Amino acid sequence: MHNLSQLQKQQVGLRLPKYLLDDIDEFTKAYSLNRTDIIVEAVKSYIEEQKAKIFYDSFENSAKELQEVLSSEEKQKNLQSLDELIDELEHN
Repeated sequence: MHNLSQLQKQQVGLRLPKYLLDDIDEFTKAYSLNRTDIIVEAVKSYIEEQKAKIFYDSFENSAKELQEVLSSEEKQKNLQSLDELIDELEHN
């Protein structure tokens, strides 16, 4: 959730290609919304997608690092605990 100060609106200038503005206007008519509502929802969706991408990319990298450590029998033998595994991943 956001606090009240974060929910305050601020006016911004925006230049869009005409074809996008035409598409937005079609949605405003079809769904009884205004341009601001549509643009805000589009920006929120984009930001959430990017946050998810960053999270999954980070997870994928971590999984690859773990796989690399676990595939090395010598490294695997030297790891005595989960803490040591985490330390190994963080420092290599």
